Order: sequence, then structure tokens, then C-alpha cells
Amino acid sequence: MTAAPGVAPAAGADTGLLSPVRAGTPVEAAVADEAWLQAMLDAEAALARAQAALGTLPRSAAEAITAAADASAFDVRALALASRETANPVVGLVRELGLRVARSDPAAAEYVHRGSTSQDVFDTGAMLVALRALRLIRADLRRSAEALAALAALHRDTAMAGRTLALHAVPTTFGLKAAGWRELVLQADRRLAALEDTLPVSLGGAAGTLAGYAEYAALAGADPVTYPDRLIDAFAEETGLARPVLPWHALRIPLADLAAALAFTTGALGKIAVDVQSLTRTEVGEVTEPAVAGRGGSSAMPHKRNPVLSTLIRAAALQVPALAGALTQCLVTEDERSAGVWHAEWSLLRECLRLAGGAAHTAVELSEGLVVAPDRMRNNLGLTGSQVVSERVAVVLAPRLGRIRAKELLTEASLTADREGSPLHSVLAALPEVRAHLGDAELAALLDPAAYTGAAGLLVDRALGPDAGPHTSPHLRPHARPHARTLPQE
Repeated sequence: MTAAPGVAPAAGADTGLLSPVRAGTPVEAAVADEAWLQAMLDAEAALARAQAALGTLPRSAAEAITAAADASAFDVRALALASRETANPVVGLVRELGLRVARSDPAAAEYVHRGSTSQDVFDTGAMLVALRALRLIRADLRRSAEALAALAALHRDTAMAGRTLALHAVPTTFGLKAAGWRELVLQADRRLAALEDTLPVSLGGAAGTLAGYAEYAALAGADPVTYPDRLIDAFAEETGLARPVLPWHALRIPLADLAAALAFTTGALGKIAVDVQSLTRTEVGEVTEPAVAGRGGSSAMPHKRNPVLSTLIRAAALQVPALAGALTQCLVTEDERSAGVWHAEWSLLRECLRLAGGAAHTAVELSEGLVVAPDRMRNNLGLTGSQVVSERVAVVLAPRLGRIRAKELLTEASLTADREGSPLHSVLAALPEVRAHLGDAELAALLDPAAYTGAAGLLVDRALGPDAGPHTSPHLRPHARPHARTLPQE
């Protein structure tokens, strides 16, 4: 909710001031307090409908509970304050829900939260929140993947320096780099897709035995032996979540799975971000982020346009793995319900979801608007005077001079070129061992960096698939065309 002009937000409200990567993004609203409250109310309503479908609760009661389960009618701040007395927000929520149901149907209030426990409601709500957030994240990942496919196809053969340990290594292509970024995004999407199908309802009752549910069912004339299984199935159907093998109050597998997938997702996006930061350096200048008026300005240096998008993504990528580690640690929980471990998960999960969601949303703008400078890439390839392809010359000379001597010769020639400031071609052409086997034209061809990109083009083709055109990708839903741009020729 937005505070009225001139009115301060509620005490403790998290406005995103210290987390700009997710501020104002769709996922922020999807995991806000109001969304979490609505998810818990959705769980309560779904439980009532499931019990009604099995004949253990009046349909009219289920309808009254569903009608009252509207988060906008609740005071979220009051519930938060009340939760200090119970260590979780569900107790106060159930009390308030019962009062609201009673106003429209006093008899129905008796059936609110029937046989349930706080953790069933909270954990099911958490899975609903996660599912809704994952769908937003996946939609953004698919858009980024499509934009990166366009970049990879467009720059399939755009030569650039491959860099290892921060230095020029051998040539590669920007198309291959973009295809690699896309593969990371696709792998992240696959991991999240698998989770969408497996996020489970939580239904265990007070200590994971479903005894309360069965006992109430027996009062209604249902078979208490078969009822728990039937109720879990009905509850899963009502919520759209999966059916777990066992109640998971103390088996925190779903949280560990979410932690791993979200850490991978932000890590994958972080790799793209750090590459963009490296390539956009003033002295490199091979890519730049999309220009937006007013973005990237410095408080002190008027000339700067900082790489804001990649900075935001990288910041998220550095935080989520640490938070995910803490979330995974919550697997170590005692007894049938933990005093503190369960409670520690809540903010960790939300922060992982909104940071990953913010990073994914930011990555769409970055990938769709990235500006590529092929001429700058070519110019940078020439900074070492063709030394970037010294490997190629050594390979060609190896059968004639021997592998060890060929490598020694190229190492010595490269050092000489550095020391004298001469092109590698000139140094090699002056060596009798080279001139005996390679003419000027052949040597010049071997020293062309653009001609030594190996299987890069074929690798791009394989990554994109046989049906991938320059602006689309198989396996992805159609979206608006990405706005991949290339700088004009220098």
C-alpha cells in the first residue's frame, strides 16, 4: 500500500529504500505483507472448501469463510503486533477471520480452521506466495532468454577477445557469449519450472499426524482412517499445490529446494551482470547498457553514466546465496515443530524471492536493450598485435618444428613484440625458422583474430536450435521483439 501524500508509512514498513533491485517490481507486491496475508486466508478458505467437498463441513460455512477471506478487510499491522504474543501471525488471523465470518453467518464461525494448526496455514500460504512469485520470475526469465537468443543469432560471428584471468586469451564471438548467458537463464527457468509442479500443501495438524482432522471427520460420520488422505487430495486440488508424501512441519525439503533454485537463478543472472560490467568499462567499451534519461548519474561526476542495471543484478546475486544458505540450514529442525527454526525461515524466504524476482525483472531491460559495439571488439582484438592468436601459429608450426620448439618460438616472439612495441607479424616474419615454412600471405592469414574463433558459430547454432531465427528461440513463448541494438560503425 502507498501512504497518502505527506503521511509517513507505518512504523517498520519496508519501502525498498535499501533494496532498489526489487523496489517497484511485480514480485515486490507478490511477496508483500498483504500478499502473504491473502495467501494464508486463501489456505484457510481452501481448507474449508476441501472439507465441505468431503461432507465434513457445511457448504454454506465454506462459502462464508471464503467470502470473509479478503486481506483488504484486515489490519495487517495489528496482526503483526498481535503475533508478538503467539510467535506467529496465524493465531491472530484465525481469531479475526472467525469474527468476520460470524458477522455474516454465526454458525459458520465454528468451522473456521477446523482441525488445523498454525503451521498448516502458514506453510501452505508460503507455498502459494512462492508459486505466485515463481510465475512472475519465470515470465521475466523467458523474456530475457528470448532477447539473448536474438543477440546470439545477430552476433554469431562477431569476433571479440576471449579473456581468461582478466587478460586476452584467444578470440571468441559475442554470439557465443550471449548464447552462454541464455543457457544460464534457461537452466534457471527449468529449475523453477520443476518447483512449480512440486510445491506442496502443508497438512499435518498439531504434530504431523492429522489426528485433529480425522477426529472432526469422525464426528461428521466420515471414516477417520481414510479421511486424511482424501482431505490432503482435496486440499491440494483447491489450492493448486502438490500433494506431499508426508506432512513436512519438520521436514523442510520444500524450503531447501526453493533456496537452491533461487540461489542458482540469481547466480546465473549475476554472471551476465558481471560480464556486462567488465565489457562496459571505459577502456573496453564493447557493450553499454540501454540509455535512459536521468539513469546512472553520479552525485559528484557529471560525465558518468554508471551501469545501474547490472549493478542491481549483481548486488542481488551476492545476497541470495548467503540467504539461501541460512534457509537451507533450517533443515536442521528439532522434534515435530521447531521453536525458532521455522520462524527464522519466513523473512529469509521472502527476501530470496523478492531479490531473485527483482534481478529477473531488471535482467529483462538489460538483455532487451543491451548495446553492442562490434568495431570496438575488433579494435580491442588488435591491442596485442595479433598475439591473441599466437596459439594458432604454434599449432601450425608444431608438425614442422616440434610442439615444444614451436611454443618456445612463439613465447619468445611475443616477448620481443612486447618489448619492442612491434606487431607479432613483423617479429615472426623476421625469424628464419618461420620464414622457412610460412610465407607472408599465409602468416598474415594465420594472424587474423577474426579467422580463429574455432567452433563458436556452430556452438551458437546448436544452442539456439535448428528452428531459431535471429529474433526468436525454440522452447520459449512469443513475446515482444527484443530491442537488441548495435552501435554504428566507427
